[in-house]
Amino acid sequence: MYCIVDIETTGNGIKGNRITEISIFKYDGHEVIDEFTSLVNPECEIPYFITGLTGIDNDMVRNAPKLLEIAPKILDITSESIFVAHSVNFDYNVIKNEFQQIGLEFVRKKLCTVRLSRKLIPGYNSYSLGKLCSSVGIPLSDRHRARGDAHATMLLFHKLLRCHGAEQVFKSFLNARSQEATLPPSLPKTEFEKLPSTPGIYYFKDQKGNIIYVGKALNIKKRVLSHFYDKSTKEISLCRETAYLDFQETGNELIALLQESSEIKKHYPKYNRAQKRRVQKYAIFSYEDRSGILHLAYNKIKMAPNPLLVFYNISECREFLEKLCEAFELCAKYCHLQDNVATCSHFRIKQCIGICSDLKYLENYNERVNSAIQSLTESRSDYIIKVKGRNSEEEAFVLARESLYIGFGFVPKDSAPLAPDDIETFLIRQNNTLETQRIVEAFIRKNPSKVSSFDPFKECLLN
Repeated sequence: MYCIVDIETTGNGIKGNRITEISIFKYDGHEVIDEFTSLVNPECEIPYFITGLTGIDNDMVRNAPKLLEIAPKILDITSESIFVAHSVNFDYNVIKNEFQQIGLEFVRKKLCTVRLSRKLIPGYNSYSLGKLCSSVGIPLSDRHRARGDAHATMLLFHKLLRCHGAEQVFKSFLNARSQEATLPPSLPKTEFEKLPSTPGIYYFKDQKGNIIYVGKALNIKKRVLSHFYDKSTKEISLCRETAYLDFQETGNELIALLQESSEIKKHYPKYNRAQKRRVQKYAIFSYEDRSGILHLAYNKIKMAPNPLLVFYNISECREFLEKLCEAFELCAKYCHLQDNVATCSHFRIKQCIGICSDLKYLENYNERVNSAIQSLTESRSDYIIKVKGRNSEEEAFVLARESLYIGFGFVPKDSAPLAPDDIETFLIRQNNTLETQRIVEAFIRKNPSKVSSFDPFKECLLN
């Protein structure tokens, strides 16, 4: 026995969604044996855009029964039946959540007519209810009203039951181990089955192949499956748009984190909220003016020739330069911490030995600037982080030059030890960003034993 269901809602996300209309056709595989259709008072305002879509407004539902009043009828008509809907997880989860709110349990086996249609009548450009019904000649009237959509879904379901191979397909879909009821409506099971249970990054793609989400995981398959079980509004929306999956194995969490960040910056996926903003970089640099005075200055990275130190926040950059200026008794004016002044008078820096008012101290001043520059270069180092490869035949590494992340790579175990110049053969260069720098620094703090100095004069790099 089947119950074909459709609901209309207030559209306020899955957990905030309230039912405004419900229609249920009880169907034995040959004919409709019972029907229940009713408007529902959602006990909240219906947004204007929902009224524009469904035609259901606040006046229509004002005197309609509340869900608690019709819950016994819904439980009765759907009892001992399989819950069927077009994109079944949406309707089922809204009803289940609404019942939880009134202290009732709603648990039924599920079938999705979108997934069934993709399997039994493949080849259509769209499997939305309206376009699919039009393509296969099913009449659909009263669109976006519960009874009209439920009746069309029932006719589609009737057709699917009689397709070639339907018995085996229905049996496999109802198998609790098949995960068919869990997978998104537009996602073929083969897309999920191809995923490995290894560390890496994964991609959710829409019907056109556009990347709509990038994630990282220690177990790609397990993590992707967790998205399908998550009933938050964002996850439900993401899964409804997902038609394809892709992945890259990384062998370890560090490279997975770095690649996730890189791919988010590259593709700007619709459902990734974090790390999409491009952070403006700033740098401290030096130059000599026509009077022979060495300056320290800061600017956006594109305007900073031969940067001495890079920052991802202008306040941090300026604050660091102030401390450097104070530590080496430099001039705030010639460190560009003050503009359009004859002599410096910085409110925090009191130690300036007269260079801005008397050039006789020039040589001594430049020596102190050079000492400050040397302190910056000495604090930077080249290092390599050795981590687990993608399989037992390789090792992976992350490389930094002058303390800045520049990329990662994978090295066959039988190739080690490597000469320093050979590392470029395996290096996959990447952009350094605020997020990647933080990822690398956090890893180093937790795993100092995996970090080795990178000395270009050493005979080997990985051993």
